[in-house]
Order: sequence, then C-alpha cells, then structure tokens
Amino acid sequence: MNTIKKILAVVDPSKTEQTALKRSFELAQKSGAKITAFLTIYDFSYEMTTMLSLDEREAMRNAVIDDRKVWIKSIIEPFQNELEIDCKIIWHNRPFESIITSVLKDNYDIVLKATHEHATLKSVIFTPTDWHLIRKCPCPVLLIKEHQWPANGNVLAAVNACADDKQHLALNQRIMSDAKFISNLIDGNLHLVNSFPGTPVNIAIEIPEFDPTAFNETVKKHHVENCHALANEFDVCTDNCHIKEGLPEDVIPIVAEELDAELIVIGTIGRTGFSAALIGNTAEHVIDSLNCDVLALKPDGYKSPLDK
Repeated sequence: MNTIKKILAVVDPSKTEQTALKRSFELAQKSGAKITAFLTIYDFSYEMTTMLSLDEREAMRNAVIDDRKVWIKSIIEPFQNELEIDCKIIWHNRPFESIITSVLKDNYDIVLKATHEHATLKSVIFTPTDWHLIRKCPCPVLLIKEHQWPANGNVLAAVNACADDKQHLALNQRIMSDAKFISNLIDGNLHLVNSFPGTPVNIAIEIPEFDPTAFNETVKKHHVENCHALANEFDVCTDNCHIKEGLPEDVIPIVAEELDAELIVIGTIGRTGFSAALIGNTAEHVIDSLNCDVLALKPDGYKSPLDK
C-alpha cells in the first residue's frame, strides 16, 4: 500500500459518534482519497410480515434505507466541500459479507471500522464482524478506537524478523512497507517489535551440559541482527527496534503500552474454517490483547474465500 485512493468507512448504526468516518476524513485530507460511507442494515421483522405483499415489504425496506441515507448524508454534508464522499447502504443480514463483496467489486484500498469499548474494563471488544474482516477481507482493515492520532505519535510494526518461509518473509515486507507509508502519512514515528522464544525447559532438564544462558544469548543475537537489518532496509532507526523474549501475544501488547502506540500494524495469514479452529492465528491472539488502533494486513496474493 503506497497510496490510498478509495476508502470504505463502515458506519455503525448503534452509535452517534462515527469514529470510522471521522478517521476516514483525516486520511482522505492527507491522501486525497475518495470515501464511501458504508452501512449494512437488516431487520428480520420486515421479512416476517407475511400478511403484506412483496411490493409492500419492498416499499417498507426502501423506506428504512432512505431514512438511513438521510441520516448518513447529514453526517457527511459538512465535509463534502473539501472531500469526495458518497454513501452506500446495503440490505444484508451478514455485514462482513456485504463489506467484503463491496471491496472485491469496487477495489477499495482500505476498510475502516470502529471497535467497541467495554464500558467497565476500558478495553477494546472485537465483534464477530471484526474477526470475519480480519480473516477474510483481501484489503487492509483498520480497526479504530475512539481517540485522536496526534502528530509524532508512535506507529508499531509487529514483525517476525527470523521467519524462514517465503510467505512470512513477504508478509514482513508488506507490514514494513505499509507501516512506513501510514507513519509518513500521519507524521508518526515508526517502531518495530519482534519477540523471540525462551529456552525450552525440557531441553535444560534432559541435557545436563546444555547451557540455557548461552542458548538464549545466541537466539536473541540472531533476532536482533535480523530485526536491525529489516529496520535498515526501511530507513528506521535501530533504537526504535524492540526485541524481547516471550510469546508475540504477550510481548507486542506490552511494547505497545510502553510506547503508548497510536497504531499497530500486524500481518495475518487469514486462516479460516477447520485449520483456524485447530491452529489459530498468532495475529488474532495478539489483536485480542491490544487496546489501540490495529491495521491488519494479508500477504500479497491472498484470495478471500468470498472471491468466487
């Protein structure tokens, strides 16, 4: 992603404040992108009014759509003199499908969607629609909290610097490229975070001559060298590399909190179905622990299961 030309901003009918739309205005002002304010609505009661004719049910449905269109236009109207914004309302009972279908049809560069916050815990709650988009949407998905992106804020790219397969290596490049683009766009400071595994306890117990300290230092050195090489490739200061021992789902949220990061850029392989249930996605474990904006990316060449 070296440019943003078309933004799909998901409207949340349950909220007064439209965080995704507001963030889309910010990005469009900086990138010159065109915005589509996108709303999926559905009400089973309209489908169950069997005493009405098909035409009457259609008229009722259209009346609801028209009402929502007036509401959205009242939100975007103040910005239409300086930005190119339209609205699109789809009657569909599965919001993620209507979003992804629109992405596939109209080639959006990025999807913006607001997250929900737990009122008591003050943590982000990701809905089933969020997870479906993370797993299945072919373009980057930006999940947004209700906060500003101040100038000189921190953008954190989560990488696996010592990956040894082509898919993860390519994903590292995608994460760094997109993170740098977004960081430059919002005048942010780009950081890298990379975790490495600790010494396996069973090896230390079963092999008396094994030196866990030396092993740890060797592993850490390997990760530091690779992470610094990746940072240098994208002109990022090595002081902005954060390499820590532990699982990604533990390390990344800790570093994000230490930096008070505005945004984390993370890659997801996008497993679905049985393999996702058995193996899970590391990215999803990480995302579930974060309390800031998240930009979730797929590998180049990823094909959505809805792209048939």
